[in-house]
Amino acid sequence: MLFVATEDDVVYALDATTGKELWKRTVGRPVRASSLPCGNINPLGITGTPVIDPATQAIYFDAAVERASGPSHQVFALSAKDGSVLPGWPIDVADALQRSGRHFDASVQNQRSALTLLDGTLYVAFGGHFGDCGNYHGWIVGISLRDPSKLISFQTRARGGGSWSPGGPSVVGHDIYFTTGNTFGAQTWGDGEAVFRVGADLRRSDDKKDYFAPSDWKTLDAGDVDLGGSNPIPLDVPGAGGDRALILALGKDGKAYLLDRNNLGGIGGQLAVKAVSQSLIITSPASYRADDGVFVAFRAQGAQCPEKRGELTVLKITAGAKPAMATAWCGTVRGRGSPIVTTTDGHSNPIVWMLGAEGDNRLHAFRGDTGEQIYASETLRGLRRFQSAVATKDRLYIGADERVYAFKF
Repeated sequence: MLFVATEDDVVYALDATTGKELWKRTVGRPVRASSLPCGNINPLGITGTPVIDPATQAIYFDAAVERASGPSHQVFALSAKDGSVLPGWPIDVADALQRSGRHFDASVQNQRSALTLLDGTLYVAFGGHFGDCGNYHGWIVGISLRDPSKLISFQTRARGGGSWSPGGPSVVGHDIYFTTGNTFGAQTWGDGEAVFRVGADLRRSDDKKDYFAPSDWKTLDAGDVDLGGSNPIPLDVPGAGGDRALILALGKDGKAYLLDRNNLGGIGGQLAVKAVSQSLIITSPASYRADDGVFVAFRAQGAQCPEKRGELTVLKITAGAKPAMATAWCGTVRGRGSPIVTTTDGHSNPIVWMLGAEGDNRLHAFRGDTGEQIYASETLRGLRRFQSAVATKDRLYIGADERVYAFKF
């Protein structure tokens, strides 16, 4: 089965082989742009990538829904079998937080990040709308799958600090890592421009090992060049003493920050920092192993492309006394998609795929070790920024305006 969630607040289940519609569920009326104080999505419905739980055989997602009282964020759980709404769902995020004394203004909050699951809890990240209007904050909301009425949450202390990243929070073991964006009017650091590590309970820690922010966070705030546009990506980098646990964060300032995953270092605590892009980095990165290091692919115009320039940049991360980053290769793609990586057996023959969304509108494939382009599709219609393909054993699927493409390899 292939699931498709849309900005019209409609979810489809398709036969992944034939494309035949198996079921369809409308979960509400999407929010019109005229009902929002700012934004660039019209209508606003389901934006963040849903998550599927094999244990409950359900698909979970956040839907922006227009109600008589105004915009709301409703978190749904649908049965994968027939699209029926599971008992206890949907959860109105504002109402549920209000019952525990927390204020969440659904009209200024938006949900762009992919959802994630950990230890029987669903995690949903929130930022604001395009335009940064209103008193929004960065939120991570955790909802128990067993009892959806039970919510836990993390909220940035300063105004702003949204968790925007398309890839959503990252999970390693029982820890959750997420980034935040720029805050407004903060004279002392208030959780913006940061990478956080929290446990499944989302409890804030003031220990420097559990957060990182660049030392120039205030300058980044002022220029709206934040870390929150890309998710932090965990890396296990091979070295002489075994794998080293790292985190890579990518900023809109064009810099890559390499962090110790077990000790994020507090303000200015990075292991290494390097300017890797000539453009803003807003993406969902992908990592893979090849040769003697770990590679990270992301959409941006590389600052040190060894040959031709493009909008796909691949870094090589190596361990040592001091971990290092270098541009390995750059792919000639014109567009704003996010890359994915496939292999033949989980680690061999990596191929980097990227969509030239809102650019050349083609699907591109490159050898992960050398950057040699090995495929480029015909022009595809209806691709949108930040988009990535979905890979199965023998196919790639791409959602577009009013259509789904399937490629068989």
